Amino acid sequence: MSELRAEGVANKSRGQWNSTFGFVMAAAGSAIGLGNLWKFPYLAGKNGGGAFVILYLSLIVIVGFCLVLAEMSVGRKGQSDAYGSFKKINEKCGFIGMIGVVTSFIILSYYSVIGGWILKYIGSYFAGGISGGESSNYFVSLISSPLEPLVYHLGFMMITALIVLGGVEKGIERASKFMMPTLFILLIFVGIRSVTLPGATEGIKFFLKPDFSKITMGTFIAALGQVFFSLSLGMGVMVTYGSYLKKDGNMPKDSLTIPFIDTIIAMLAGFAILPAVFALGFEPGQGPGLMFVTLPAVFDKMPWGNFFGGMFFILVFFAAVTSSISLLETSVSLVVDQFKLNRVKAVILLATVAFILGVPSSLANGILGETMIFGKNFFDLMCFLTDNILLPVGGLLLCLFVGYIWGPEEALKEITNNNKLKFKLGKLWIFGIRYIAPVMLGIVIFNCLK
Repeated sequence: MSELRAEGVANKSRGQWNSTFGFVMAAAGSAIGLGNLWKFPYLAGKNGGGAFVILYLSLIVIVGFCLVLAEMSVGRKGQSDAYGSFKKINEKCGFIGMIGVVTSFIILSYYSVIGGWILKYIGSYFAGGISGGESSNYFVSLISSPLEPLVYHLGFMMITALIVLGGVEKGIERASKFMMPTLFILLIFVGIRSVTLPGATEGIKFFLKPDFSKITMGTFIAALGQVFFSLSLGMGVMVTYGSYLKKDGNMPKDSLTIPFIDTIIAMLAGFAILPAVFALGFEPGQGPGLMFVTLPAVFDKMPWGNFFGGMFFILVFFAAVTSSISLLETSVSLVVDQFKLNRVKAVILLATVAFILGVPSSLANGILGETMIFGKNFFDLMCFLTDNILLPVGGLLLCLFVGYIWGPEEALKEITNNNKLKFKLGKLWIFGIRYIAPVMLGIVIFNCLK
C-alpha cells in the first residue's frame, strides 16, 4: 500500500493530464502537424492522389493503431520518460526509449526552422500578401537569407518553450484544448472555399479516385513513413504522453481516437489544398514547395486570397506548435526524470540546444548550401536520418520489445487495467504488433539501406 501511495505522489509531482479530452487533444495535436498540412498533400500529389490516400489509410489502420497503443502502454506502465519507461519494464531496454528521445530532438531542431518560415508567411499575409508571380523567388529569398530565417527559427522555438514551461496541465493541455478545435474550424473554412472554386472538381477526383498503377515500393515506403511522421511514432512522444495518463483511462479508445482525428485532419488538408491547386491550373506534384510556393500563387489568384492565405498559415502554425511542444516535452521529461533538473532549467537548456542544432539546417539553404555530408546538405541529412533510419528502426524495436520481450499478454494487462476493460481487438492487436508491423518496418529499413 505504501508503494502505491509513493507511486501516486511521484506521478502527481511529474504531472498528469487533467482530463481525457485534454490528453486526446494534446496527443492528436502532436500527431497533427506539418506531416498533415505540409507533407500529406504533396505526397498525395506526387504519388497518384487517391492511390496514395487508400494505401495511407490502410497503413494507419494496420500499423498506426498498433504502435500508438503499444507506445502508450509502455509509457503508462513505466510512469516515466521514454528512456525510463522502457528501462523500468526491462533493465536492458532503456536504449529503445533513448533512440526515440534523440529522434524527437533532432526533428525539433529542423521542425522549428520550418515553423519559422510559417511565422514569416503569416506576417507577410497580414502585411498585404504575396504576389503569385513572385512566390518562388519569395521563398528562395527567405530560406537563402543568412539571418532572417534564424530570427524566425528563434521566435518559433521561444513560443514552443513558453508553452512547455507551463507544464503538462497548465501549458501543453491548455494550449492544445484551444489550438486543436481552432485548427479544425479554420481548416473546414479554408476547405469549403477550396472545393467551391470553379474547376475544383478535377482536384477532388484526383484526390479520391485511385490509380493503382501508381503504387510502387516507393509509394509504400512514402505512405508508411508518413504514418510514422504524422502520428509521432518512434519519437518517444506517445510513450511520454502515455506516462502522464491516469491508470483508470481507456487506452484502447484513445488509441483509436488519435489516429482517427489525425486522418480526418489529413483528409481535410487534402481537400483544402489539392482542389484549389487544380482549379487554378497548378501542378499537384510540386513536392515540398507545394505549401510555400504553389499555395501562395493559388491564394493570389483566389478572391479574398490574402484573407484565406493568412487563415491557412495560421492554422498551419497551430498544427506545427502542437507538434513541436510534444517534441520538446519528450526531451524535457527525460532530463527532469533522469537528471532531476527542474522544469524551467530543463526547458531553457534543451530549447537553446535545439535552436543551435537547427542553425546549420537553416543555413543549409543559403551560405552552407555547398557543404555536403554523404551527398546531402545538413537539412536534408537530418530529414533523411530521422525519416528513413531512426523512425523505422525505433518502430521496429518497439514492436520487438512489446511483442517478444515485455510480452503482449503483459502489455494487455496494462491496456485493459488488469482485465477491467473489454478490448475486443486484443488478439488482432497482438498479431499486428508481433508480425504485421515488424515485417512492414523491416521492408522499409531494407529498402532505405540497400
